[in-house]
Amino acid sequence: MFYIFVKFFLREDEMKRVAIYARVSTYDQNTLPMQINKCSTFASSRGWQVTTSISEIGSGAVKRPERERLLKLCRKREVDIVIVWKLDRWGRSVADIVSTLQELQELGVHFISVTEALDFTTAMGRAMGNLLAVFSEFEREMISERVKAGLAQAKSKGVKLGRPSVLEDKKDEVIELWKEGKNKSFIANRLNISRRSVARVVNSFDCLQSSI
Repeated sequence: MFYIFVKFFLREDEMKRVAIYARVSTYDQNTLPMQINKCSTFASSRGWQVTTSISEIGSGAVKRPERERLLKLCRKREVDIVIVWKLDRWGRSVADIVSTLQELQELGVHFISVTEALDFTTAMGRAMGNLLAVFSEFEREMISERVKAGLAQAKSKGVKLGRPSVLEDKKDEVIELWKEGKNKSFIANRLNISRRSVARVVNSFDCLQSSI
């Protein structure tokens, strides 16, 4: 969990450099002009200057190169405030949103989501940012608990966890070929497994036979 702290505050009489970030899906690009207009209007109402406007088109499940480009500008200290129309335009998940907002705060860059009235230039907005961090931690814990519960249930039913062993499936074939007099290299090439794996099966088989 992290807590969002503001590194510094920009003076009200300084011209703040605003970057607008808008995103739409590949199949629905109709809201793109509206997002940019809403964010521009908000910036103008506060007397801020929009120096960068970045649009992203694509699925939310893939990496967002345009957002990364914006973050690089923030790292270069070329942006003071990032404005989005809606929070889900910015991130793919709560964890993604929180981690990127944390980076912005560490860089001293404020973040505003117009629709949710999430404004990190205000004390109330920063308090809401802390709540996002709490929800992100809760989400991670819930996922972890569900995974643990699922594994425990599968184990109780006798399900073998992990990837099935390729050697286990070919053990009988190894033994049959060995009994036919084939050498270890031949068996390894024939079954497409390592010679060490063949040796392990063969040695176990020979030890078993010698004890009978």
